[in-house]
Formats: sequence, structure tokens, C-alpha cells
Amino acid sequence: MSEKRLVAKPAPDFTMEAVLPNKEFGKVSLQDNIKAGKWTVLFFYPMDFTFVCPTEITAFSDRCEDFKKLNAEIIGVSTDTIHSHKAWINTDRANNGLGDLNFPLAADPNHRVSRDYGVLIEEEGIALRGLFIISPSGELMYSVVHHNNIGRDVDETLRVLAALQTGGLCPVNWKPGQATL
Repeated sequence: MSEKRLVAKPAPDFTMEAVLPNKEFGKVSLQDNIKAGKWTVLFFYPMDFTFVCPTEITAFSDRCEDFKKLNAEIIGVSTDTIHSHKAWINTDRANNGLGDLNFPLAADPNHRVSRDYGVLIEEEGIALRGLFIISPSGELMYSVVHHNNIGRDVDETLRVLAALQTGGLCPVNWKPGQATL
């Protein structure tokens, strides 16, 4: 079985229903971010009301301003519905909920976007922990997929985003502010 390569190709297009930061239902789309000249940080997580997921989602939310400074919009996605997302957002963090979020949580109940990005576990109907960085021109620049037991590192995501934005060659352990090759 061969996996299809996504990096360095046009990112799969998407439009999804979402719970927006104001807790209203709306839509998010890759085309909206491209038209606005924004980078897109798209991350998938397995499902609402689990244990590792809220640690990641709230960590990304707490660092949302750092992403905005880098001209990036964050979109979280699971195969749950917008109604499940809203219930989880309306649950306090102290009770394994999300509380207020600074970015939209999108719903992929038909699994199309999760499948397009190669993170769908077909037999379970849930997504792996995939994270994708998409340039303002729509090119998929970065992809990382974790086992669902392992949370991602927000600092590393910010570091990679900054490295991609240099347009240069970034050596091992490169940090923002350091010279490129």
C-alpha cells in the first residue's frame, strides 16, 4: 500500500462547519485563509471529551496570539459534530472541557477532510493527530502525524512555522532569530 504524498503540493481544499471563537456556528475554509493571505495551521484530533485532546487544544488556544503574530490562523478538526464541539467548549477546563477557545473547532462528520489529509482511521471513524502547515498560496509545507496517545508540541509548531516563513534553509535545531544557511 502506498501513501500519497501531501507536502510540497497544493493542500486539499476544505470548507467545514465549525464552532467559532464567539461560540456561534459558522464555516471555515482554506480558500478564506488563502484570500486573506494567511498561513493555515490545521490540526486533527481523535474526538471530543477525551483526555489528551483538551491538553493540546487549550495549549494551542493559549498561544493563539503567537500564531497570529506569524500571520497564521489555527483550525482544529475532529470527526465529531459542531454540536459535540459546542458542548465541549461550554464545559469548563476544570471538568475536562475546553472553555473559551481563540480559534475555530471544525467538524468533519462525513470524514472527507480527514481522509483527504490521510489521517482517518477508517475502521474507527476518527482522525489521528495530524498537523499541517499550509502557506498563504495554498501549498502544504509541513505535515506531522502522531499516534493518538501522544500530544503535539505547540512550541515546535511555532518554530516550524517561523522556519518556513524565513524562505531560507534552516539547519538542525534552528530557532527564530538565528541565521539560515
